[in-house]
Amino acid sequence: MAYNEKLADRVREALVDVPNVVEKKMFRGVTFMVDDKMCVSVSGYELMLRLDPDLTAQLFEEPGTRPMIHGGKHMKGFIYISEERFRSQKDFDHWIQLALDYNPIAKSSKK
Repeated sequence: MAYNEKLADRVREALVDVPNVVEKKMFRGVTFMVDDKMCVSVSGYELMLRLDPDLTAQLFEEPGTRPMIHGGKHMKGFIYISEERFRSQKDFDHWIQLALDYNPIAKSSKK
């Protein structure tokens, strides 16, 4: 599945001043790693964010959100956000900031 390059460019622009950002092709799109931890992904026309697991549990009740399922397992702390939830720059910035706020306390994945 191809990912939306314009959306990826929006993420790149939002992260331009964030240190230690690396892009990796994964999750059927492009993932932006911050300090060697998954932070934001662009998959198709959706954002996938790594957020506080308690927050994601609350957000699944809202329209335009869904959990990340990997290998048949619900991945805690990961959420897909549909395009209608981040059309405005203010909403987009809000989602990116939530992911950046959680990044310092997120655990690194096993190498």
